[in-house]
Amino acid sequence: MEGKVMNENFEKNDREEVYANVVRAGKRTYFFDVKTTRKDDFYLIITESKKKFTSDGKIQYEKHKIFLYKEDFEKFELGLVDALDFMKTKLGQLEEMDEMAEPEEKKEYASLEFEDLVD
Repeated sequence: MEGKVMNENFEKNDREEVYANVVRAGKRTYFFDVKTTRKDDFYLIITESKKKFTSDGKIQYEKHKIFLYKEDFEKFELGLVDALDFMKTKLGQLEEMDEMAEPEEKKEYASLEFEDLVD
């Protein structure tokens, strides 16, 4: 994980971020920001940012946000874990199938030194 920031001294009137984490992953950057509601409950904003180039060559960032509130935390977590477990299981099965597949004929090449070419 690239960077974490925790604001442990936030005031109740302050609606600034309580926690921030930036994860750079290839062409995308993910931001995990925890903020407080007016009733001092936490909510999470997940932002995906992807760098794109416009037709005139200027850099533009395409952003997508998900707002996740406390009443949805458990269901979201269960859904995410379930989806990740499914993909890990399927990926593991695919890797096992690849390992079990017949290896292609390996061509053997003779070891040849430069000195062997000279008379």
